[in-house]
Amino acid sequence: MKLLRNGRKFIAKNACSEEPVTKAVITSRQYEAVVIGVSAGGLTALHALFAKLGRRFPLPVLIVQHISPTFESRLPMLLSQYCEGTVKEAEDKDEICAGGIYIAPPNYHLLVEPEKSIALSLEERVNYSRPSIDVLFETASEAYGEGLIGVILTGANSDGAVGLSYIKKRCGLTIVQAPESAEFDAMPKAAIATANPDFVLPLDEIGSFLNLLGNRG
Repeated sequence: MKLLRNGRKFIAKNACSEEPVTKAVITSRQYEAVVIGVSAGGLTALHALFAKLGRRFPLPVLIVQHISPTFESRLPMLLSQYCEGTVKEAEDKDEICAGGIYIAPPNYHLLVEPEKSIALSLEERVNYSRPSIDVLFETASEAYGEGLIGVILTGANSDGAVGLSYIKKRCGLTIVQAPESAEFDAMPKAAIATANPDFVLPLDEIGSFLNLLGNRG
């Protein structure tokens, strides 16, 4: 897969061991951010997930939902009812702040810079998508390493599967919605086959699990 930023390829490094992620590992780690990828059926899935998060969920959440370039996203309005922090379409050079929710704008890739700020890009589509889940996941994994939680939800293609594998290789925590609970199961199935995620959970359990991980500190 070819992911470019400023003419550079991103290459996986610092691969983790193949040991399973245990409860001890999870509870000993301080997480810094959550990235979520979703496509078809996304509004319903995100509504269910965020309904289980506390209004003061402390970690920043960055979201890519596949959306038509000409369609105005409803996500900021939908998610603002669940969060006391910033909820917005991401803008270039935004600083990623605790408790904020940042949503990829239509027709732009959403990237995380090494200093943990946001970059937007009009570079080529990845997996026929812009924004691409893979682009967000790979760049966020470089910035956050083992402090990142990656989540794949419902969708009708395979975008996000390779990106989730980058998160796992860099020791982050990987979660996929159980295909049987997904409105469209192609994206979760691709992520499971490609990334061998740490957890495969029903949709109604993912928000509560994130809430537990995010409120450890």
